Amino acid sequence: MTDPGAIVLSIDPRDEASIEEVEALLSNLGYRRLKRMVQRRMRPDPASFVGAGFCEAVREEVRCGGYELVVVDGNLSPTQRRSLGEALKVEVWDRPYLIMRIFEARAVTAEAKLQVQLASLRHEIPYLKGLGLQMSRAGGGIGTRGPGETEFERHRRKLERRARSIEDKLEQLRRRRSSLRQHRRRRALKTVSLVGYTNSGKTTLLSRLSGDRGVVGKDELFATLDPLVRGVTLPDGKVVLFSDTVGFIRRLPVELVAAFRATLEEVAFADLVAVVIDGASKERWEHLKVIGDVLDQIGAGEIPRAILLNKEDLWGSSDEAFEILSEMRGTGLPVFPVSGITGQGLDSFLGWLQGSL
Repeated sequence: MTDPGAIVLSIDPRDEASIEEVEALLSNLGYRRLKRMVQRRMRPDPASFVGAGFCEAVREEVRCGGYELVVVDGNLSPTQRRSLGEALKVEVWDRPYLIMRIFEARAVTAEAKLQVQLASLRHEIPYLKGLGLQMSRAGGGIGTRGPGETEFERHRRKLERRARSIEDKLEQLRRRRSSLRQHRRRRALKTVSLVGYTNSGKTTLLSRLSGDRGVVGKDELFATLDPLVRGVTLPDGKVVLFSDTVGFIRRLPVELVAAFRATLEEVAFADLVAVVIDGASKERWEHLKVIGDVLDQIGAGEIPRAILLNKEDLWGSSDEAFEILSEMRGTGLPVFPVSGITGQGLDSFLGWLQGSL
């Protein structure tokens, strides 16, 4: 039996890191055969994202290679998604939808599942509106309401009612979490939020810091969707609460950020944000920028920060390590080279934290 296959479509050959992320996301969903097709364009075609000639080449590749899916490394409008799907005769996703499918696959708890459902509904409703308009034009005359529009409007209202119901449930969870934070404040418990790019090693660090071996990190994208909170003992015996939450990625869909508001508020109310950077990644500066943008987006931009430069055990030579540290210290933030696997550097970080909170 042929392995599931997908074509990754891009119009920016310079952004190889973004294309590689799409490929990694697809691999995490079980797609084993991946083909990259890039058309150099200044801007997307307003009708079908890529030009008609290139679209025909992609369609031929889909047919000959037996690919089941085409994923665009970009955001598709309802018109582009519909036109591209009709032209290629295959299912078409864009980058935001792919990320949401990963979140859907990772959701385990009831809260995470609700958050993903809400994001998916908010993402899909505009596409239904566009399709409903198309159907009404096909089925109705001037000044009339076509049967297609009636059907899709009914479906859209059903989805919007479902979205409001989920929002109400998530708001109850948000209030519950807010009460828990107030309880922590009354007990004078300080909180540190671990944030970072997906697969940067946050969960492994939390396990090492807390000594809880039940907290297990995985070498996969978006392994953690629900906030994990664990106590960490400082050198003076004081306990600080550390939280680990959903990882970030380039162009994280706004629907996911909004749906995960209750979860991400753990970051916005922390006393310190510990930014976890994969020091072994060549994309570390881009990751740092993405994290900063998301922190601003969720209202956590003004919270004090420190950088945990993780995976020190993978850095290589001492010269390379010195260069990585020097460039990160140029941010003006406290920087600590650490390893969640070996534990090296964490004592230094905890000693600094003791005098900073």
